Amino acid sequence: MKGGRKNLKRAVEEQSLTLSDGHSIMQVLSLRGSNLIEVMDAQGEKSLALFPAKFSKSMWIKRGSFVVVDASEKDKVLESGGKVACIVSQVLFFEQVRALRKSPEWPEIFKSTVSDEPCGSLKGHTSKQEENENDNEHDSSDDDGLPPLEANMNRMRPSEWQSEAESDSDTDSGPDS
Repeated sequence: MKGGRKNLKRAVEEQSLTLSDGHSIMQVLSLRGSNLIEVMDAQGEKSLALFPAKFSKSMWIKRGSFVVVDASEKDKVLESGGKVACIVSQVLFFEQVRALRKSPEWPEIFKSTVSDEPCGSLKGHTSKQEENENDNEHDSSDDDGLPPLEANMNRMRPSEWQSEAESDSDTDSGPDS
């Protein structure tokens, strides 16, 4: 392992995080490809950020993740006509987000987006699934709770095949006799 990756992983493992001048916490809105991500800052402004290549095989981000970006020259870049306004300097993991949320450095706009539990979004989906299952119990007579299977249109049914073969044989035998 190269020295750069060792230092990168060591920096990630640190729990304490202090923001220096020009650094801010932003939320990932979408991944644009080729190391570009769309982020939203504390004021609700959207901008493009560069995800450096040094993070490419050691850290992964997804929509809704939080990152620390260096936005010190954001205004200069936007005035000059550039589209990429900031550079990601660190990816925040769940433990770091939980610790930062208690500090005054955490933006107010993001306080409502973070749940107390890491699986909080999964619980919302399970309650919706339970409601759907309760609705489907009245509709279906099966106790397994599974939806009915759709017909496979790529294959012919054997019963149709046999009935067609019999009708063909009946028509062939009729004129010969």
